[in-house]
Amino acid sequence: MKKRLISALIALIIFIPVFLMGGFIYKASIYIISMLALKEFLDVKRTKKDVPAFIEFISYVIMSLLVLSNTNNEDLLFKLDFRVIVGLFLVFLLPTVLYHDREKFSINDAFYLIGGLFFLGVSFSLLIIFRNINLNIIIYLFMITIFTDTFAYLIGMLIGKNKLLQSISPKKTWEGMIAGTALGSFVATVFYITVINNNVSIILISIITIFLSVLGQYGDLVFSAIKRYYGKKDFSNIMPGHGGILDRLDSIIFVLFGFIYFITIL
Repeated sequence: MKKRLISALIALIIFIPVFLMGGFIYKASIYIISMLALKEFLDVKRTKKDVPAFIEFISYVIMSLLVLSNTNNEDLLFKLDFRVIVGLFLVFLLPTVLYHDREKFSINDAFYLIGGLFFLGVSFSLLIIFRNINLNIIIYLFMITIFTDTFAYLIGMLIGKNKLLQSISPKKTWEGMIAGTALGSFVATVFYITVINNNVSIILISIITIFLSVLGQYGDLVFSAIKRYYGKKDFSNIMPGHGGILDRLDSIIFVLFGFIYFITIL
């Protein structure tokens, strides 16, 4: 618990000033974090099967293009050159024939990387785009995940008895999930009404926030399922007590995706 609190405090001290400054420093930080996340994504696959060096190199190139192509966007139109998309498929699918060895690189490996790169690339690009649109919006989204996770952890630890999905995430409980959703949504909703838009319908923003809170917890379970499949407890140990980049950002990734559908009506 002590290690978890200390590492979280250090991360906040480093990231909050960068987050508030925005601009080039923020975008560069998100890019670096995206590269670390990709490394974790590739490393977890290595637990079952190695990734050829050339494929790994191309993965970093494609990820860079996905994240950096939208650094100046202030809308939700994700822009990407078709040549990049075609190149992505060609680069990952051609080796499945050229290697002549499914033990080295198979069609399953190719689609794992294609899907994973699009998924991660778009999510980290959204972290930049939402920051460009409105600082308070992205604070609101982070508040949903941070307070939901915090309250779910504390309440689950104190009174949690009924396991949520023990085969995927043994420590999560229904009590923690319900309390985390209720309290996390309440805090984030109050922030939205008082800071972002005090004319919004309280019922509407409450429903949206609760939905995003649940969606964030679903994202946590999805990434936990990936770890369990590959026999890993954490994606890495970059944050002692918390795990890796993907362990910390699993919820916010899904919240970002979910909020896309609501930003136009708020």
